[in-house]
Amino acid sequence: MPSALSHPAVPLALALALGPARVPPRLLALGIVAAILPDADALGLRLGIAYESGLGHRGASHSLLSAALTGLLAAGVAPGLRCGRWAAALFAAVCAASHGLLDMATNGGHGVALWWPFSEERLWWPERPIEASPLSLRRFFTSQGGAVILSELRWIWAPAALLGLSGWCWRRRASRTSQ
Repeated sequence: MPSALSHPAVPLALALALGPARVPPRLLALGIVAAILPDADALGLRLGIAYESGLGHRGASHSLLSAALTGLLAAGVAPGLRCGRWAAALFAAVCAASHGLLDMATNGGHGVALWWPFSEERLWWPERPIEASPLSLRRFFTSQGGAVILSELRWIWAPAALLGLSGWCWRRRASRTSQ
């Protein structure tokens, strides 16, 4: 999996690209939580839930159904986020879905149960360039963690920054031409 430090790259890039009028700070905060939260299932490993189980790591919480449910929950709290229900639902669902999609690009683990509960098959992207982050904090703060961070900078943060800055430039250009 990418580290918890890199899953927020997607909501941050989207917020930069779309701007604060479409992604207010509270919605951005929720998007960051939605992008990280699927990894709470790693706690199940300590509770004896097998990694390969549908409820194990990269199982149900990484599915598109879970992302859709996250979007529904966000729609329910949209007034507190200072945005519309559709905006909250879509943004939170995309941020949550990005977690599993990024995990599918890592070179470790057992794949992602993207279609759970319809299928427990674990899926990968054909190319998996992102170094998998260790589940242990102790191992993260070693040379293995350093390799993960460099990989995430290259394969997650650089493309996210390019996407975010492209959207920001597009918005600035559009606002200048409409004046």
